[in-house]
Amino acid sequence: MSSPRQQLAASDPTMAALIERVGEIDLETRLRRRSEERPADAYGALLRAIVGQQLSTKAARTIYGRILELFDGRTPAPEQLLEAGESDLRAAGLSGRKVEYVRDLASHVISGELELDQLGELSDEEAIAEIVAVRGLGVWTAEMFLIFHLERPDVLSGGDLGIRKAVQVEYELEEMPAPARVVEIGEPWRPHRSLASLYLWESLANAPVE
Repeated sequence: MSSPRQQLAASDPTMAALIERVGEIDLETRLRRRSEERPADAYGALLRAIVGQQLSTKAARTIYGRILELFDGRTPAPEQLLEAGESDLRAAGLSGRKVEYVRDLASHVISGELELDQLGELSDEEAIAEIVAVRGLGVWTAEMFLIFHLERPDVLSGGDLGIRKAVQVEYELEEMPAPARVVEIGEPWRPHRSLASLYLWESLANAPVE
């Protein structure tokens, strides 16, 4: 039986050329490496995602570390987040808006509106709908959660700027494609669109310097 990488290559000549150039990508290793940088539990992963929005990797890591310090080095339970003073959270580096977002996440978990233990049982579309119901968690964040936390094999984030740029380069498009166009181009990659995403991101990392 052919591997996911071989099946992906067979689905699209352009993707096949990209795979040939980049070489083998071990999906499990990449996911493990990503998970080592993020909380292992679903709640912690979503909390970390809110903290890191619109920040550099370094800044996000620093601020998240400061938040953990407020709670003895541990990911704060939802109840602890709601009890924490806004001034303390802001002193750790959260904006007023992000304080609202992390508290909304905590409220959704406590109320049961967001059943984190059940996300793995839902379809991709259902899981995304559950996640984006929380303020501050958009579709892109939900898609990244599906790829890197739930390890779903067939997720393509058409709105991801890196993927859009990589598709523009690989498919020799004059302009960066719209999200809907990315999804259209990626249709042949099913059911391995998560792996295709990794190859597209990797192509940018390995792009020659002009």
